[in-house]
Amino acid sequence: METLGKGMTGKQERPVRVVQFGEGNFLRAFVDYMIDIANEQGKFDGDIVLVKPIEFGSLEQFHRQDCQYTVSLRGIADGEAKIQNRRITSVADAVDAYGQYDKYMKLAELETLRFVVSNTTEAGIVFDESDRFDGNPPGTFPGKLTKFLYRRYETFGGSRDKGLVMLPVELIDDNGAALKKCVMRFADLWKLGDAFKLWLEEACIFTSTLVDRIVTGYPGDNEQEEWEALGYEDRLLVTGEPFALWVIESPKDISRELPLPEAGLPVIFTENQKPYKQRKVRILNGAHTSFVPASYLCGNDIVKESMVDGDIRSFMERTVFDEVIPTLTLPGEELKNFAEEVINRFNNPYVKHALLSISLNSVSKWRARCMPSLLGYVEKFHRLPKRLTFSLAALMAFYHGTEIRDKALIGHRDGETYEIRDDVQVLEFFRDNCGKDSRAFAEAFLGREDFFGQDLNRTKGLTEAVAGYLEDIRENGMRAALCRIS
Repeated sequence: METLGKGMTGKQERPVRVVQFGEGNFLRAFVDYMIDIANEQGKFDGDIVLVKPIEFGSLEQFHRQDCQYTVSLRGIADGEAKIQNRRITSVADAVDAYGQYDKYMKLAELETLRFVVSNTTEAGIVFDESDRFDGNPPGTFPGKLTKFLYRRYETFGGSRDKGLVMLPVELIDDNGAALKKCVMRFADLWKLGDAFKLWLEEACIFTSTLVDRIVTGYPGDNEQEEWEALGYEDRLLVTGEPFALWVIESPKDISRELPLPEAGLPVIFTENQKPYKQRKVRILNGAHTSFVPASYLCGNDIVKESMVDGDIRSFMERTVFDEVIPTLTLPGEELKNFAEEVINRFNNPYVKHALLSISLNSVSKWRARCMPSLLGYVEKFHRLPKRLTFSLAALMAFYHGTEIRDKALIGHRDGETYEIRDDVQVLEFFRDNCGKDSRAFAEAFLGREDFFGQDLNRTKGLTEAVAGYLEDIRENGMRAALCRIS
């Protein structure tokens, strides 16, 4: 079978306009995929150079395949389960920042370069005062970027039209602002001068972004079948869902330079990404966190099973549409359309999203994802949202266990054990308190200000309601209790 690479037609040479720190699955199935479509439609006309920003790992397969690979999107489209394959030809090269340091730094001197994309994990955007300018390269990503930008600044004599646009997609709040802060601190630490700092301020743009797409990676379990379907061997094949969203908050308008929406791509340029993040966290993530404990104790193991379970689906939909959406600020129709798309994504037959995986750190997730909706509902309607309230009781029932083993609390479902994973103080709390009567248990849990940032017993009627739901679950089982509130 032919291997994807130089022998195949269709790859064009374009000016390098993007340097991308990170060659992992997400960026390749998200950013590079979008740029590939924009190139095809004549909206962008620019290639990407991938930079491996860490010492371990290999780029050998990228070079074997001429930096080409396939993105295979699988999910529900137009009401049907579909697989959509696209061969990506927008990547010009892949460079090792350590093993090819000089070649990597030469990228900063490219006239055509305009954008820097990064995904160096949540821990990647960090300032470390021990990082050194004379490192080849510096150890941290912000350190690497600072030295890269300084090379560009020097090469072009501080020209204001040679600044770069930073597009970080690391999953931290205000990622662009955090990255800029680190770069500025390195500029001070390394004494790179006020003129360079002014160039960073005036010529460069640090955007903050929100990204959303489930990327499931390389299908190693059935690669031969995948290659046969493609008609060629591709060891860089990456799979994901069709849904995508890229929200870019920029202090300056860059929409004409990066006209991805004109190519029909789901990119939003905005002065404030926070409403979009709130929408995602409260609807998509909040839906997961609110139904997963109940669904698991009802006998389901993955999200898809939950969506064909009428009781769970009804609970989830009414939680989102009746209790979460009324607390959000974006236009109602926009929120409802997003929620419908979320349900469509949960129904994806190609994604086996394990409930136990989603349940990791559920206490802090409930605080971030569900508590704002519950308290916002109470403030707006002066009553408790019963399904979000029930989700607290379901979480408590799910976290029932009296033994911690290998850093996991051991729960029980239908005669079998399961592992509950969370911070140690959370696991120890449930181990020590789950044997109490429902009222005492609820009062102790809701009173943990270190869990919730406040004493939730002060929310009128909440303690009694949670205790009542928990008692119903204990006496009659999760499904019976859940059905009584649907």
